[in-house]
Amino acid sequence: MCIIACMQLESVIQTLENIAPLSHAEDWDNTGLLINPLRPRTIRKILLTIDLTEAVAEEAIAAKTDLIVTYHPILFRPANRLNADNAYDRTVMKLIKKDIAVYSPHTALDAVIGGVNDWLADGVGAGEVSILQPVENSDAGQGRLVELAKPVKLKTLTQRIKQHLGLKTVRVAAAAEDTPIRTVALCAGAGTDAFKGIEADCFLTGEMSHHHILAATLGGSHVILCEHTNTERGYLPVFRKILQKALGNGIDISVSEMDSDPIKFN
Repeated sequence: MCIIACMQLESVIQTLENIAPLSHAEDWDNTGLLINPLRPRTIRKILLTIDLTEAVAEEAIAAKTDLIVTYHPILFRPANRLNADNAYDRTVMKLIKKDIAVYSPHTALDAVIGGVNDWLADGVGAGEVSILQPVENSDAGQGRLVELAKPVKLKTLTQRIKQHLGLKTVRVAAAAEDTPIRTVALCAGAGTDAFKGIEADCFLTGEMSHHHILAATLGGSHVILCEHTNTERGYLPVFRKILQKALGNGIDISVSEMDSDPIKFN
C-alpha cells in the first residue's frame, strides 16, 4: 500500500513506451526494461540520466531511487560473466542488489516526434523539419533535415548551436566555400548512419570519423561536431517535463547531477 503517491513499475513502463514506442528503436539497439527487480516494485522516485555510470548508480542508491531511466543502455551486448573488478559489471550488480529497476529508451526516444532529434533541431533555427530515415508505417524516424526559413552563415549557425546546447566550444570542419547554409542534416549522438544518402549544406551531430568529415567537406558541406552526449544531455529536462505530465506530480522525477560528458577540453 502506498502512503505517498506511487505507481506500479509495469504502469510506469507502459507510460514510457507510450512516449517513445520501442518499435521505433533501431534493430541493433537494446531498449526497454533492462533490470527488472526480483521483488514487485512500486515507483516513487525516478532518476533520469544519459549514461548509467557507477557514480550515477551511487547517486540513485543514496536518493533511494526506485527506477533509473538511462538514455544509453548499460546492458548492450550479451554478458558471459559479471566481475566486481569491472566498473560496468559492478554497477549492474549494485543496482540488482538494491532492487533498482533500469529502463532505456535510447534510439526510440531519438526517433519519436518531440524526442531528442526534434529538440536538437530546435537549436538550428526556424524552418521546415523532416525526417532523414523514416520508420516504416509511422511518423517517426532517425535524424532530421531542417530547411531554414532564412539562410545563415556557418558562424551564425555555430553560435546558435552553442547557445542551445550550453557549450563554449564545438568542433567545426568548414567546406572550401563559405556559402549560406539553407539545409542542416542533424542526428544526436553519432549520426553517420542517419546521413547516408543525404545531401545538406551542413551536418550536425556529436561525433563523426575523420574520413566521413573529409568526404563531407570535399563535397561542399560543413560539419559541426558537439561531442556525443552534448547533443543528448540537454534533452533530459525536457524529457522530465514530458514524463512528469504523463505520470503526475506525485512521482518524484529528477535529472542526475553526476551524469556528465566524459570529454573535457583543457
